[in-house]
Amino acid sequence: MHTFVYAFFYFCSSIVKNEVLSMNEKKNVISKIFGILFSLVLVISNIYCLYQLIQLNVLTSKLLLLVTIIIILIDLILVLLLCFMSKGVVSKIVCVILSLLLTVGSCFGGYYISKTGSLLTSITSVTKHAKNTVSVVVKQSSDIKNKSQLNGVSVGTLRNIGTQGSKKALKELSNDGIVMEQKEYDSLSALLEGFYNGEVESIIINESSRSQILDIESYADFDNNTRVVYQTSYKVENTDKAKSVTDITSKPFNVLISGSDTRGGFDENGRSDVIMIATVNPKTHTILLTSVPRDFYVTTACDAGDGCMQGTLDKITHTGIHGTNTTKRTVEQLLGIEINYTFKVGFDAVTELVNAVGGVDVTVAPGYAVSSLTAMSGFGVHEGVNHLNGEQALAFARERYAYSEGDRQRTKNQQLVLMGIVDKVTSPSIITNYSSIMDAMSNTFSTTMSNDEISDLIKYQINNNQKWTMEQYMVNGTGDTLMCAELGDAASVMVPDQSTVKMAKDKINAVLAGKSSDSVK
Repeated sequence: MHTFVYAFFYFCSSIVKNEVLSMNEKKNVISKIFGILFSLVLVISNIYCLYQLIQLNVLTSKLLLLVTIIIILIDLILVLLLCFMSKGVVSKIVCVILSLLLTVGSCFGGYYISKTGSLLTSITSVTKHAKNTVSVVVKQSSDIKNKSQLNGVSVGTLRNIGTQGSKKALKELSNDGIVMEQKEYDSLSALLEGFYNGEVESIIINESSRSQILDIESYADFDNNTRVVYQTSYKVENTDKAKSVTDITSKPFNVLISGSDTRGGFDENGRSDVIMIATVNPKTHTILLTSVPRDFYVTTACDAGDGCMQGTLDKITHTGIHGTNTTKRTVEQLLGIEINYTFKVGFDAVTELVNAVGGVDVTVAPGYAVSSLTAMSGFGVHEGVNHLNGEQALAFARERYAYSEGDRQRTKNQQLVLMGIVDKVTSPSIITNYSSIMDAMSNTFSTTMSNDEISDLIKYQINNNQKWTMEQYMVNGTGDTLMCAELGDAASVMVPDQSTVKMAKDKINAVLAGKSSDSVK
């Protein structure tokens, strides 16, 4: 009897033992499966991040190799721990948490690197053609609501300015059976006067000239008391090409920074409201910023395909209407220098970027407080530090009427806004909204510098970690009212002080030669 009972209990215990062993084996199998899955996800995410880093091409070969080795070693250690070496529950949990953190970090890192690469591609993809938009405009009080009502209506056009756009608009309307009675004017001022006096019921304007119209005090309310009833566009070749240096990390070069006031994006021509020449010497780690006021009265220069009024006198801001290349050629002629690259900034799009970085701080010097900005009635800036959102920053950057120095102070304000953006973009807080900042920047900047050249500069800076010396200069002149070719009428201008023009040329050449601009007196 005792023997039977013993045998029975031995049998039962064996069954339980086998079951326990079986359950442990199942647990081990499940643990290994999860370990393998986590390992695969970890390795794939790290490969993705490493691939994006290689594609970006901003790390030196040595640094890239070091990063690759570190990633491989970390992956190897975690894979071994997850699949083979880690036995305890606690150690398994720790390994899983570390793997998850690294996986998430690699995914986000790869995504951010990808966004950076997309940004570089975007800003270096200069359009082959520039767009010009033309509009048929009527008074707000007019009974004409759409293009079908334009048949037989009188329309004012410019005789010698922007004729390509006027002809295209009239031809398209004619093809639709709409024929207008055309009356030509010699200047923009005469066109507007005839329109407001009732000589014509409508006018055709190039949208790039809208800002010019608003700058004329008599027509400052043009947007509010008119409306567009028909609009079309035409394209012209973008002749802006880089004059690349052989090695951008060792050879000095000039960059034209042009701030456009266009509302239509980078593919549309508009006035050059910001004009700066950045002279960069990588060997001496010196950057000279030379500013040219937008009202500077200059002789226009351009290439055959640009369509500008070659050799005529005008404000330099008007050169942008015919493309960045016209502004570049005019600056080259003015200063007697060669410009290697252009860097275009869309100032209307700056609002998006400023908002994306959470606003910018600008420091207003004593005596330069403004109670109400022209572009934002009721909002002003005080002495000291001002925190501005996108709309406020744009209004501040465009303000000139509130200052006795006019365009000179406007140029300084623009520099303050740009420096404020740089401060925010280079701060650690950029990580929190990196993606939106990259998107905003892609819509704000465009350059003829190639993707490889920008990558080489970034690589060079990472490898050398050099501090750069920033120097500044601005050409000057005296105010006057003189004939402007693009307007066909007299306007407020700044007549160049030729001694400051010569000084700017000498300072630029000094930096190119490896000296400080301060050595030129």
